[in-house]
Amino acid sequence: MLWPHASVDDHVRETKQLLAEPDRYAMVIAVSSQGEALGFAEAAIRHDYVNGCDTSPVLFLEGIYVVHGMRHQGIASLLRTSIEQWGASHGCAEFASDTSIDNVDAQALHRALGFDETERGVFFRKRYLTRAFRR
Repeated sequence: MLWPHASVDDHVRETKQLLAEPDRYAMVIAVSSQGEALGFAEAAIRHDYVNGCDTSPVLFLEGIYVVHGMRHQGIASLLRTSIEQWGASHGCAEFASDTSIDNVDAQALHRALGFDETERGVFFRKRYLTRAFRR
């Protein structure tokens, strides 16, 4: 539901990667007493540069989702806390995330979870048009 553009095969491939590297990736799933999934959070430990951060490694929230009927009940906060504890146990002093500049709902969620906005931007690139420039 969070990443509807991804195929089932994409999700299976990513899940296998997450499970194969338990010291780099974590996923936490909130489940009701009836066994229904209520939400999840997925995170990675990043050693590369993370915008707005000064340390390495950095815990990075890759995604967080709570089903519509269960929002505003503290589930996202519990998911965040669980991920934070995992990151701290792996030596992370900073917890980062990102979202698209037009996703105001996700920005509000991040603020509600205690994240501070560090920067905004629109990033560009240009591919070289001819081989002469690649030498």
